[in-house]
Amino acid sequence: MESGPAIFAGAAFALFGAALLLWTGTRALHRRPVAHGVATATGVTFGMLFGAVFLTLAVWCFGRL
Repeated sequence: MESGPAIFAGAAFALFGAALLLWTGTRALHRRPVAHGVATATGVTFGMLFGAVFLTLAVWCFGRL
């Protein structure tokens, strides 16, 4: 019964984390700003950090099954 929410949360975290890492990496490769009004280095740092955090949360959710 409790595996349904864990699967949903894990999938949501995994999709968002992977998309954030892909977005940040693509924008950084093309030397485009990651976020409006933020320095490129700061945007890349926080984008990669939070992408990794979301993927870690996904692994934790899937590990709870």
